[in-house]
Amino acid sequence: MSDAVMFPYFYRTVPSDLPLLTWTVKLLKYFGWTWVIIIASDDDSSLRAVQTLKEEIKQDGGCIAFIEIFSHINGIPPKEAQHIYDKIHASSANVIILYSDKLYATSLYKHTQIRRIPGKIWICAVEMDFPSSFPLHMGPKNNTLTFTAAKKNIPSFLKFVREMDPILLPRTNHTLEWWRGLCDSRCPKSIKRSCSTNQTSPFFLHCEAKYFGSSYSVYNAVYAVAHALHDMIMSDTGNTTLRSGGSHRSLDSLPWKIHHYLKNVHFKNILGENIFFDKNGDIAIGYNIINKVHLPNGTQINEIVGSFNPYNPLEKDFTINEKLIVWDSAFTQIPPQSKCSQSCLSGFRKLTNQGMPICCYDCIPCSEGEISNQTDMDNCIKCPDDQWSNQKRDACIPKVITFLSYEEPLGIALTLISIFFFLINAVILGIFIHYRDTPIVRANNCYLSYILLISLMLCFLCSLIFIGHPKKVTCILRQAAFGMTFSISLSSVLAKTITVVIAFHATKPGSKLRKWMDSRFSYYIVLSCSFLQALFCLFWLFTIPPFPYHNMHSETGAILIECNEGSTIAFYCVLGYLGFLAGISFIVAFLARNLPDSFNEAKYITFSMLVFCSVWVSFIPTYLSTRGKYMVVVEIFAILASSAGLLGCIFIPKCYIILLRPERNNRKYLTKKWND
Repeated sequence: MSDAVMFPYFYRTVPSDLPLLTWTVKLLKYFGWTWVIIIASDDDSSLRAVQTLKEEIKQDGGCIAFIEIFSHINGIPPKEAQHIYDKIHASSANVIILYSDKLYATSLYKHTQIRRIPGKIWICAVEMDFPSSFPLHMGPKNNTLTFTAAKKNIPSFLKFVREMDPILLPRTNHTLEWWRGLCDSRCPKSIKRSCSTNQTSPFFLHCEAKYFGSSYSVYNAVYAVAHALHDMIMSDTGNTTLRSGGSHRSLDSLPWKIHHYLKNVHFKNILGENIFFDKNGDIAIGYNIINKVHLPNGTQINEIVGSFNPYNPLEKDFTINEKLIVWDSAFTQIPPQSKCSQSCLSGFRKLTNQGMPICCYDCIPCSEGEISNQTDMDNCIKCPDDQWSNQKRDACIPKVITFLSYEEPLGIALTLISIFFFLINAVILGIFIHYRDTPIVRANNCYLSYILLISLMLCFLCSLIFIGHPKKVTCILRQAAFGMTFSISLSSVLAKTITVVIAFHATKPGSKLRKWMDSRFSYYIVLSCSFLQALFCLFWLFTIPPFPYHNMHSETGAILIECNEGSTIAFYCVLGYLGFLAGISFIVAFLARNLPDSFNEAKYITFSMLVFCSVWVSFIPTYLSTRGKYMVVVEIFAILASSAGLLGCIFIPKCYIILLRPERNNRKYLTKKWND
């Protein structure tokens, strides 16, 4: 009948049941009921409604445990009722949506064991007048929400009902039974009629109802027609002309003409409500949400706990007052819950089980760096780069700023080691300066020894630049200092090695190497080798210099402040050049290792270069495989270890002779060793 093309003159003064489907879904969403059962009769209207309801529930994110269709022809046989009972009882869904004609629903409700299944909520998605349909002996239970067209107390209506002559009513059994019910002695005086008998009825007294059926709808329908007729008469005076001189009004065109005015009627009734018909011919009134409450004294009331009206403003179209709802004592949680799976708390996300409805899922914790700050989230939210997830995975917190600092144990240990070796180096330098006139110090150019010791002292100190908060200046200085000090140290070692070789070969008669015995040649080697390294460093600093970098991905939950090398090629060129100097020094020293020990440092230099090369060869793979501040630790360790290797292998044996074997530190002993 809602088809305006087939039935253009049909006006519905009682709201259509179809919008109830949409508002039923809104009710489910309000309470968070996502796991429901649908029960309906097998008539065409109900089956179409079930299909619509099914689509809307799924579209809103809900799921249907099962749909049960029962016969509406001859009532529900006990076997079918038992089947429905077993399915409902076994299901984890606690919300049951019933869509059926009132008469068919009555046949279902007569099987009271179905209605009395504990922990279940019934939602009747059609308007049902419970007071006149369900006597108390059918097993009252406070577990039902239903809908009824919005009803109002019409002024003087009770007086009208009480004083109206029953003869004017249609002569039907239902009407007469209803009218006789108003004679019941238990009826309030405001509605009780004066009758010859004071009989009582075993059924629920409709005279105790707050509203009377669809009286408000009928009231609005009568006034809608009255206003339409009034508008038609007032706008078309032609209706008052006589036809062919007759005395009858021209009412032949009334049916189609009143349609125009009825379609556009708009007025306020006696209660101040706007009454009009929408484009589908439905009257613009909404529904009330009714909570059927059974009181301990055996009485039954229908409490209005909410309403919805699609014609109201958006924020006022749906209202509900949970405090007015009386839930059955069997419910362990208020309001009751109906979910296939428990809600995933903050810090977890839903993982849908394959082959199951989307409402049936597992809850798995968010991964590191991700959070969920709401319940039942489908996906976790990734934290920004400068933040990380907390332990509960429900909030992003700023990442910890980390770098190799002087305050942490590792930084303190490396600092103390650096200072310790620096002091040892300073002591050795002092010893060499104090015993500068002794043969063992003067051998192999004592000034080269001073240069080497001073450069090693700088190597130990430059490791301290790698500790602390990286800044632009320190990032540039640490790499430049590292490259230059080591190049001076290795250049000095290379010069000392070449000096040893030249010294022993120049003593042969007619040797052309005698002219290279000048100490300036050694200084030239140091300067030239160091100058080439300086060019590498300058090229590095003027092209892509090192810079402070906030590494947000190296360490979990931390922002590592480190120095980015800038040009990786330049960095490995500096390292490669140091390796080249170390390799040349090692080869030359290895070839000169069998020269007499008294004047020869080649054997010690060979061991020192072996230590140096071993440290830096193992440094490269270790450096590449570590992350975060431990890369800095590896580099500092390589600097300290290689510097300590040079210091220990070259100078400790000489200090041993100077301090503990002074008898060997004289020309006579050295000459004897040479002659031997």
